[in-house]
Amino acid sequence: MSALLSLQLSTAREGERVQERRGAQDPRDFFAGPQPGRRCPRPPESPAPAPLLHTVWRRPRGRPATLDGMPAAMLPYACVLVLLGARTSEAAGMAGAGHLHWEPSCQQPLPNRALVTALLPPRLDGPWISTGCEVRPGPEFLIRSYTFYPNRLFRAYQFFYRDPSCSEPTHSLLIKGRVRLRRASWVTRGATEADYHLHKVGVVFHSRRALLDLARRLDHSKAGGDCAHRLPPARAWLPGALYELLGAGAERDCAAALGFTMHELSLVRVQRRLQPEPRAAPRLVEELYLGDIHTERAERRHYRPTGYQRPLQSALHHAHPCPACSLIARSDEHHPPVLPPQAALPLRLGGHWVSPGCEVRPAVLFLTRLFTFHGHNRSWEGYYHHFSDPTCRQPTFTVYAAGHYTKGTPSVKVRGGTELVFQVTRARVTPMDRVTTAMLNFSEPSTCGGPGAWALGAERDITATNGCLPLGIRLPHVEYELFRMERDPLGQSLLFIGQRPTDGSSPDTPEKRPTSYQAPLVLCDSVTWDFSPQHGARLQTPVRGGTPCPHVAPLPVLLLVLRPAFFQWL
Repeated sequence: MSALLSLQLSTAREGERVQERRGAQDPRDFFAGPQPGRRCPRPPESPAPAPLLHTVWRRPRGRPATLDGMPAAMLPYACVLVLLGARTSEAAGMAGAGHLHWEPSCQQPLPNRALVTALLPPRLDGPWISTGCEVRPGPEFLIRSYTFYPNRLFRAYQFFYRDPSCSEPTHSLLIKGRVRLRRASWVTRGATEADYHLHKVGVVFHSRRALLDLARRLDHSKAGGDCAHRLPPARAWLPGALYELLGAGAERDCAAALGFTMHELSLVRVQRRLQPEPRAAPRLVEELYLGDIHTERAERRHYRPTGYQRPLQSALHHAHPCPACSLIARSDEHHPPVLPPQAALPLRLGGHWVSPGCEVRPAVLFLTRLFTFHGHNRSWEGYYHHFSDPTCRQPTFTVYAAGHYTKGTPSVKVRGGTELVFQVTRARVTPMDRVTTAMLNFSEPSTCGGPGAWALGAERDITATNGCLPLGIRLPHVEYELFRMERDPLGQSLLFIGQRPTDGSSPDTPEKRPTSYQAPLVLCDSVTWDFSPQHGARLQTPVRGGTPCPHVAPLPVLLLVLRPAFFQWL
């Protein structure tokens, strides 16, 4: 389910980027900004309730994928159909909304999205911290604490742990260097590209076992043989001693031999949002999104991010309550934060689960997810709402999907996780912009939804055609998943679903099962969306510098229609 429908209309979006490169004066003009005081209109409710959404795309076997996940061999066969003189408007995106099935009111896509503002250019100065224990692919359990200075220098701590509660520290990394913001990203809208240079990387071990584990990794790496002498013998280990992996006096970069990088600094986004407060004005929260980490460790040295990790929050303007924040902010390489152990919650999937914000995935995907799970017969339904912008204001298409799932079993590889197997057996597609509608209408007959023309905002069933080849959806489909359930400090239920592979493949075998998680979903009944309109102005007031991101200018869209005859699908 992590790979369920994480696709985009790659050729059409690539055409947009080509036009932007040719006609852009300032790349920042092309990023959609918030519109204070403006709220998303609610689609009219249909009399009959219906289930929610889900689907799957798979890369053709043996064919290389482009940055957007499209097989490279498909591109030469793309033909130019039409140039659209303006981007699809929000009104056009909502056209035909009456054809969509009813959704519970708290599952309307991002009711509070007007209360999120991105700052362009981003202002990094100050301390930024994790708000809890994070899980990276591997799995790796860690906490981050980064401080950026006005002279472009930075100091970063990465604290690593043996458990998913971050209560058993193994080692800490001290990273120092310089970062320089360059330009607005051409690939990931709403992000800023940056360059960085590392001056020093040091490691402090908090147990003899951690020292032995790291030494073993160096011994097994091709480039790490000469670095083993940097670490002391286990019998000579000194608690609290800092061992340099990269620095002025180092003969070689032993951090690289371990596969360590800070490529996350090459993609940056800073945004503000308002956190609701009971019987009080909403609280301003600042978040720092840094580049995503490749799911395959061997690829991390060469991978350049196109998505984000879970955000860091400003130590000065973070969400409340945050029991871990003060502890993390006071920590250093010698004193890692030790969070209280958390008992694993049983996996109770019943109910509706919704994305609390606009999600960004690698390969330039913007989406929101809505799921319903039925525990009595282990069936699920879901919607993926896809968008062309980082604020999820410009819809492109929506997919409804449904199927069944197996009883969960505790994960042996990822402590605290539960392993399940999901089946996707039926799906429906709703095109929400003219580009998607035109592409579907020019696809080969009987490859997506059977005979008949596609219409903007009109939903069509694609089960009978075994999916939708133009969108890369294949039915039926099986995926091996990883779930985890938590409660935040406010008692709100959170559902973590496995992170999809960075290369766009599908976890369709047990060996490909995820080892980390996507952004959490929240239980629909516990979400509070109400804000007073006057609070939106707080997001526009500079706190740490920077300005709200500008509104997007209309852009011509280059529509490329793919010919399915050239596809070889699994």
